[in-house]
Amino acid sequence: MAVNIERDNGVAIVTMSRPEALNAFNTEQLKALRAAVDEVAADRSIRCAILTGEGRAFAAGADIKEMAAKSAQEALAFGNLGHGIGIAINEAPQPWIAAVNGHALGGGCEIALACDIRLASETATLGQPEVGLGILPGWGATQRLTRLVGPGIASELIFTGRRLKAAEAKMLGLVNDVYPADALMNKAREMAAAIAANSPTAVSASKRMIALAYDGALAQGLAREAETFALSFGTADQREGMAAFVEKRPAAFTGETD
Repeated sequence: MAVNIERDNGVAIVTMSRPEALNAFNTEQLKALRAAVDEVAADRSIRCAILTGEGRAFAAGADIKEMAAKSAQEALAFGNLGHGIGIAINEAPQPWIAAVNGHALGGGCEIALACDIRLASETATLGQPEVGLGILPGWGATQRLTRLVGPGIASELIFTGRRLKAAEAKMLGLVNDVYPADALMNKAREMAAAIAANSPTAVSASKRMIALAYDGALAQGLAREAETFALSFGTADQREGMAAFVEKRPAAFTGETD
């Protein structure tokens, strides 16, 4: 049981590794993933992160064997662990790409929903089957899925608990793109490298402003965007990026603050 982190030229590949249980989340695995997210978030050399699963699944959800005997109070603590991971991904300065390589069900789908971008293999399946267990999604799907695909589609998916194949998930906007299974990680790495080549301060600020589109009124979000845009001027990355453009050379961004 583990979560592995590989670093490659500014990109972190975070792999959930409990393949014998399709990477299902028990308490220990949740704590390991949270620690990995926190480690990546604190590492200023990492400019983008890819989250994926070992074996045939991204993550098949929470470990039902562990959950079955929990009291309401214990379930709250367990739910808060899952919520904490999603919030940590949201608040990380780096963008997170979910490379959904197989089943992403229940809590697995919810962790993918917390990522900024979702790519899927042609063999992936996604869904929120919790109502079939007598519970509702507990790690963010009622909120993030609704914001992503709208209340009508979210209601259908959550109320029926049906599983989506990758092609339908793309059609609904649940995933950004779908690739053959053997091409998924290369495509995720290509996207992460493209992100990592840009100014980390600008990318991080953009991520914060995009989050405001979820949570704030439009006027508030637009005002904050204008303010943050202005504050990006005078940063080392802004000076370097614009100088490189004028001088027709690649930019060498550092993410340093003055």
